[in-house]
Amino acid sequence: GFLFHENIYYWYGEIKSGKTYTPPANIDWGGSRVDLIGISCYSSPDLVHWEFRGIVLPAVTNDPSHDLYFKGVAERPKVVYNVLTNKFVMHMHIDSMDYKRARSGVAESDSPVGPFTYIQSYRPNDQMARDLTVFVDKKSTVAYLITSSEDNAVMHVSELTSNYTSFTGKWKRIFEGRYMEAPTVFQRGEFYYFIGSGCSGWKPNAARSAVSTSIWGPWTELGNPCRGEDADTTFQSQSTFVLPIGNGGSNGGEERFLFAADRWNEKNLSDSRYVWLPIEFAVTEDGDEDEEEEEGGGNESPIVHWQDTWDVTDAWTSV
Repeated sequence: GFLFHENIYYWYGEIKSGKTYTPPANIDWGGSRVDLIGISCYSSPDLVHWEFRGIVLPAVTNDPSHDLYFKGVAERPKVVYNVLTNKFVMHMHIDSMDYKRARSGVAESDSPVGPFTYIQSYRPNDQMARDLTVFVDKKSTVAYLITSSEDNAVMHVSELTSNYTSFTGKWKRIFEGRYMEAPTVFQRGEFYYFIGSGCSGWKPNAARSAVSTSIWGPWTELGNPCRGEDADTTFQSQSTFVLPIGNGGSNGGEERFLFAADRWNEKNLSDSRYVWLPIEFAVTEDGDEDEEEEEGGGNESPIVHWQDTWDVTDAWTSV
């Protein structure tokens, strides 16, 4: 995940170096893995030039009962800044090697580059939590954890407490029976947008998108936002984050959004790569006449076109 704070971009991720192997319990679904090393951080003033800031949350090697034990799972880290506490709060998917624990872990720090202090893990509202994202509403600074739950069949939205480290008890099931993971949520004007994926292990699939006038829904699905060759596999990748970017260079001062995705190499996870592409917005073919879409929140859909190269300094201009 990414954080933009005081004109600096921070990029957090699980360190995937090390030998890739498949535990016996995961052979039937191809759940290869590397042993956990920790969560790393990079920083950049411009999204182009990056500096490694270290392992901000290391794995634990001497306590098998710890959530961060190196034979377990800590993935999909997302960091948000809390203006009330002046803390940086990280949420991540915590799991056992066979993915049966299905928990959400939380850590916090006084600095975006750590070190982060691990607090604990939860099953939010006594529900499973796997792939996740954290979203802070710009209009209220209220934060929400969005998780794949119920064996990935349903997404859950859970309101976080004012310190962003626990839960208020207010939550809702969304996208019931849709089997989605890799959730991203972002805000544009009065509307909330979602981009995620289906469930197919490390294998890529077609992305999904949705829009709403409330984080709680109802959400109206908009279909696959990707356009171009390999759109049906999200360009051989899987969504991980949508990052708001400034005013879009020379394109009129409107906030722009970067679609970030992981291109997994299941046989050699340390060689996994990234796909970053600009998001555009377009009126869908029947958007101005679709009553259901208007009720869900507008008639503009996020669109991600494949581009071999593009210029982030004058965003959304192909080069």
